Amino acid sequence: MSPVNVLMDVDTGVDDALAIMFAVAHPEVNLLGISCVAGNAALPQVVLNTLKILDAAGAGDIPVAAGAVRPLIAPARDASHVHGADGLGGIVLPETNRRPVGQGAVGMLRDRLVASSGPVTIIALAPQTNLALLLRTHPEVAAKVERILSMGGSASVGNATPTAEFNVWHDPEAAAIVLDSGIPTFMYGLDVFNHVAVAREQTEALQASSRRAQKVAGALLAHRIGMGPGREPVYTGLIGDAGAVCALVDPDALRVERLPVFVELAGASRGQTVVDRRQFPGEDRMHGLHSAVGLTDVALEVDAQRYVDFYLATIAQLD
Repeated sequence: MSPVNVLMDVDTGVDDALAIMFAVAHPEVNLLGISCVAGNAALPQVVLNTLKILDAAGAGDIPVAAGAVRPLIAPARDASHVHGADGLGGIVLPETNRRPVGQGAVGMLRDRLVASSGPVTIIALAPQTNLALLLRTHPEVAAKVERILSMGGSASVGNATPTAEFNVWHDPEAAAIVLDSGIPTFMYGLDVFNHVAVAREQTEALQASSRRAQKVAGALLAHRIGMGPGREPVYTGLIGDAGAVCALVDPDALRVERLPVFVELAGASRGQTVVDRRQFPGEDRMHGLHSAVGLTDVALEVDAQRYVDFYLATIAQLD
């Protein structure tokens, strides 16, 4: 199988870092560039984290570009209570000689898409502000995008709010623009995200490795997440965003349905991905409401152990 041309859009926290390492390691992923956006941490920290993780993975010269510092409309927020103040759970990584490219994320994404000889898959692991700005500024590049595979949304419960997942909730207008762009979309949301976890013993074995990439992956997986004020941080072992990259090269581990999806932009459910799983149309469809909602491939179930094994076997190829 020929490698898939990939652009990644990240807000590099713990699980984005795990995803980048997997993308660098897997031979079926041809990583053309990485754009960064504020989300899990402020933009300068996200860029620095991305550069350092590329070092840890022993990556080649992959362009990294800084993008949006805040959502299109909503105020800037971060997830430091999940990823730590530095976005990487406080793990210490060496200083890097890598530098982001001079142009911004929108320009880099546009140039990489235009220059690609074949279609490109965008893996969106962050609030989709950069992608919305790209599609509004350079709508012609949509023809070069084979599909957008995103870690975002949920067909069930949320995490940022009872109904909304963080990446979509952080910039719901951007997510709606991307979803309505006409580009084929694949949603790897919380329904599968929350199930793919590495056992503590395997994480400890990675931490004890003498190989740089293994130790870094182990440290990231070992990060304990605070689950609320006054509650002790807990070990989850989730590979998180990395599962979306696994889905690119091993989609058969997922049960996927093509369903109508739209983003709620107002009220208490703002940021919710409304996934229509009804067997028959309801009153809204009968009266023409939401009639323009497009179809999205939504991952609903996952063979979690298959992805854990796949992830660990892939990063074992790194030095």
